[in-house]
Amino acid sequence: MKIVVLDGYTLNPGDLSWDGLEKLGDLTVYDRTSPDELLERATDTEILFTNKAPLGEAVLEKLPNLKFIGVLATGYNVVNTDVAKQKGIVVCNVPGYGTSSVVQFTFALLLELTQHVQRHSDSVKEGQWSRSADWCYWNYPLIELAGKTMGIIGFGSIGEQVANVATAFGMNIIGSKRQRTDQSHRKNFQWADIPELLAQSDVVSIHAPLLPETQGLINKENLALMKPSAFLLNTARGPIIVDQDLADALNKGVIAGAAIDVLSVEPPPANNPLFSAKNCLITPHIAWGTKEARSRLMAIAVDNLKAFLEGNPINVVNP
Repeated sequence: MKIVVLDGYTLNPGDLSWDGLEKLGDLTVYDRTSPDELLERATDTEILFTNKAPLGEAVLEKLPNLKFIGVLATGYNVVNTDVAKQKGIVVCNVPGYGTSSVVQFTFALLLELTQHVQRHSDSVKEGQWSRSADWCYWNYPLIELAGKTMGIIGFGSIGEQVANVATAFGMNIIGSKRQRTDQSHRKNFQWADIPELLAQSDVVSIHAPLLPETQGLINKENLALMKPSAFLLNTARGPIIVDQDLADALNKGVIAGAAIDVLSVEPPPANNPLFSAKNCLITPHIAWGTKEARSRLMAIAVDNLKAFLEGNPINVVNP
């Protein structure tokens, strides 16, 4: 059984093991695969794993031996699942592996926006505290979260855990989800449509999947609904936000700040407008990347293939 991993570096830059997959077949792992290299590497392959290497219709039509695609992520829009289904190719993803890490990172971003920990640490090392006339100082406003309202767009497993942590900080919660679930156990919680959520929230945190209805959701019109004092967080998918519209909103004071771990194009071009936007923190899509989360991802990916080979596939996204 020939197994090929097209782009394994981000999952395993060297601190994990591919042994689990090696035990299931003849494994070849490529750190990265360009579009020009993809067909050559995937030819005659029965089992293919991809993270971001795209497997569209034109590619799938040229891989007659392919039986299984394992997506090394939760999002699977890099695969044309309809064509895969027509050709009898099972496509599996890896759900739930990074929930704790993404929740933790969400609050790392929010706390940096409200406490400016790194900026103040840098100022101390630059000598400002040593030169200070007072025993303390702050160069940026310090903001308490208790009593503030967090709006969560996408109230799935990650969104619910974000709500749990926000509640521990004493925040009120507004949730938005296509199918509302019972949240009667939560205090200070309400459901709302997107416009109401944006208008009422002091912090808006995005945890929704990238779908036709969420692509470009955070645009000029919707940003204008937010409070001038509000913060926007995105650890979900970059194309949910229109980069230029957010940059304009930050530069014009429509909202107070943003912290984003994802962008509409990754890696981004050097002229992305958010790079020069006011009070905008940007991290390189790392919310998912703790070793613990990546270890879970690897284990689930191996289990997906094992289950497929045993005739009982799990985590199938094109049933």
